[in-house]
Amino acid sequence: MDHPRRLALGLLLAATSLLSSLRAAPPANVLFIAVDDLNDWIGCLGGHPQSVTPNFDRMAASGVLFTNAHCAAPACNPSRSAIMTGRSPHRSGLYQNGQKMREVLPDATLLPKHFSHHGYWSAGSGKLLHYFIDAASWDEYFPAKETEDPFPRTLYPEKRPVSLPRGGPWQYDETDWGPLDATDEEFGGDFLVSQWIGEQLGRTHEKPFFLACGLYRPHEPWFVPKQYFDRFPLEDIQLPPGYREDDLDDLPPAGKRRGPNRYFPHIRAQGQWKQGVQGYLASIAFADAMLGRVLDALEKGPNKDTTTVVLWSDHGWHLGEKEHWQKYTAWRACTRVPLMVKVPAGTPGLPEGTQAGARCDQPVSLLSLFPTLTALTGLPAGEANDAPSLVPLLANPEAPWPHVAVTYLDDGGSLGLSTREWRYIRYKEGDEELYHFTKDPYEWENLAAISAHAEKLAELRALAPTAFAPIIEASLDAQPTLPWIAATDGQAPPPSRPDGNPFDVTFLNHSEFPVQLHWVSPQGALKPYGEIAPDGQKRQQTRPGAVWAIVGKNGSLLGHFVVGDRKAKAIIP
Repeated sequence: MDHPRRLALGLLLAATSLLSSLRAAPPANVLFIAVDDLNDWIGCLGGHPQSVTPNFDRMAASGVLFTNAHCAAPACNPSRSAIMTGRSPHRSGLYQNGQKMREVLPDATLLPKHFSHHGYWSAGSGKLLHYFIDAASWDEYFPAKETEDPFPRTLYPEKRPVSLPRGGPWQYDETDWGPLDATDEEFGGDFLVSQWIGEQLGRTHEKPFFLACGLYRPHEPWFVPKQYFDRFPLEDIQLPPGYREDDLDDLPPAGKRRGPNRYFPHIRAQGQWKQGVQGYLASIAFADAMLGRVLDALEKGPNKDTTTVVLWSDHGWHLGEKEHWQKYTAWRACTRVPLMVKVPAGTPGLPEGTQAGARCDQPVSLLSLFPTLTALTGLPAGEANDAPSLVPLLANPEAPWPHVAVTYLDDGGSLGLSTREWRYIRYKEGDEELYHFTKDPYEWENLAAISAHAEKLAELRALAPTAFAPIIEASLDAQPTLPWIAATDGQAPPPSRPDGNPFDVTFLNHSEFPVQLHWVSPQGALKPYGEIAPDGQKRQQTRPGAVWAIVGKNGSLLGHFVVGDRKAKAIIP
């Protein structure tokens, strides 16, 4: 046989052998677990001494725990959208919960769709995006993807609020908590999500899978079965270790505005601080139990040795730290999140797999999840990767890492930046904060104004992005609609009780006649604010609790609207 023929035959045999090995290789499955509003109050991160989280700790011990992981934004919508698209808020323009992902990024290919495009079966259950499913991005979903409602039936009290009275129109309806006399199955919600996910993990699949599990707790409201509250007797509850009474004293003006909100003083005035902490701990314990059901199903099923598991939370949560309750801040209590990754041996992008019990304290961003998963599974990179793959750190948690993690606030200019030891916060107004968090984990001492740290401040300042995509506002169609309250004979509209920050409401006149818009004063007087033509609209700045009356052509009262806690549209029928 001459040399060219021998060479061709050798190449053919090599190609055949490679194809055979690829066909024989086990599928590189992905189990993608999201937990909503979970800060570091889990045992392996030590955020609260009373947390009971054996399954989060078990997951962390099985792979790599990232102890310095941060969200791309401290709110559900921009954080989850960034993860699912690989696009940073400062490049996409998606910074706020009130925006709509598909209006800002109409053509973006989401993570599950990217996997589907490359031969995977992509399925999910529970909350993975911000209160919608994006049906076209999934092969299968529970509940049915066509509903665009990611929540299965969930038990809630018939009468609410249960624990926290409404402090005013500014208050989010779901800020409430309490035990339910129900089993996990009767409660539904995350139990049903974990059940469906477990069923998928318990069977073999024709294709490799990308399976996403969205656990809603500990998102508000903190109602879970009583057994989880019983683990945390109220008389034993410890308040957040990160709270300090004078913590705002050394903050710049922008920080002092961002910190205190109405929730925390209202909760304290109602004597509900410990009860709120109890509700959060109970909800975390419930989420932990549901996570345990998912991990058990994987361990007992046929996909145990071929499935990479990733667990993350979309952002943290304040329970009084910096006089703040909720999220939306650039402090570590809000930006730092649990992130755990377990990669089995034989995975294409990391054949040796991850080392059980490894910890990595390099600064990493949840934006890295998209490129990490494509690298691990051997798939082509996504359309946009605004953060590096974590595979080098999964292989060696001490590998060189010249990157920082940046979290973007909702104003399109403010941010928090994390390095391995330092935290830098810059507000859009120019105010700055600096913390050496390895020495000051609760960020109690702002070092930005201390001359001895001027060099470090300048170093971190130079690492922060300076260009920001503009905020793309939600269209009118995407905004919530205020209820129209038709006038009854002789019944005057209620007086306004304005309470909260201003925003815009757009009034749309769908009637055949011009109407007059009037603001109802706290004394009940009607103050005219102009005419709205038939099929016309008027954009009006207002506040929560304001009442706007609509008057017809003969001066007759047609009805009114009561403004809620967010931007909306008001349709005059």
